[in-house]
Amino acid sequence: MAWIVLAFDGEDAEAPGRRAAARDRHIALITRMAEDGRLALGVPLRERDDRTAGSLMVLSGDAQSDLDAYLAEEPFAREGVWTRIDAMPGRIAPLPYRPLPGPGTPMPTARTHTVVLAMDGTDDTAVERRMAVRPAHIARARPAAERGELTFGCAVLDAPDGRMIGSVAVTAHATDAAARAFWNDDPYVTDGVWRDLRIWGTRIAPLPYRPLPSG
Repeated sequence: MAWIVLAFDGEDAEAPGRRAAARDRHIALITRMAEDGRLALGVPLRERDDRTAGSLMVLSGDAQSDLDAYLAEEPFAREGVWTRIDAMPGRIAPLPYRPLPGPGTPMPTARTHTVVLAMDGTDDTAVERRMAVRPAHIARARPAAERGELTFGCAVLDAPDGRMIGSVAVTAHATDAAARAFWNDDPYVTDGVWRDLRIWGTRIAPLPYRPLPSG
């Protein structure tokens, strides 16, 4: 299991300054966490106007204590950068991902990737719809991961080790339009599994990440 942390910055005039003031401490923490295997992925969330809206952090730990310990240590949480934190249990899809950028890789200067949060319907047949088309979704995701278009994929769960109710994914698309075009052909979209889809731009800082689950 994993923990998906979607955390959003304040929208007041001082919000960018708070993030800038805490950024170096944030980077130092997530670098240590990536190196010791506690952090599977950490990226900023950017709106269309290039404003930083928040962060996506995916923790490798499977206990509530892992999440609590991270938030207690995270400068963005402790120093008021994040004003809303949504933490959800998740399960990283084992796929043939390409390695995430590591130390020595140049830091991107512009958006390179897209984060998608896609939640399933809440009706009585939502679970059945997902399970019916899941093999086709995985069959499409596998070659996308192999060619580097799908950088990361994770199911959102309704409880630790619970049922799947959505997905978080990162794709190598530099625009919303390119990301939407990719997902519009996915069975989870064409067959009505995902009912609420949000998109943010991002870039991936080179950190000493351990390999993602493969399969």
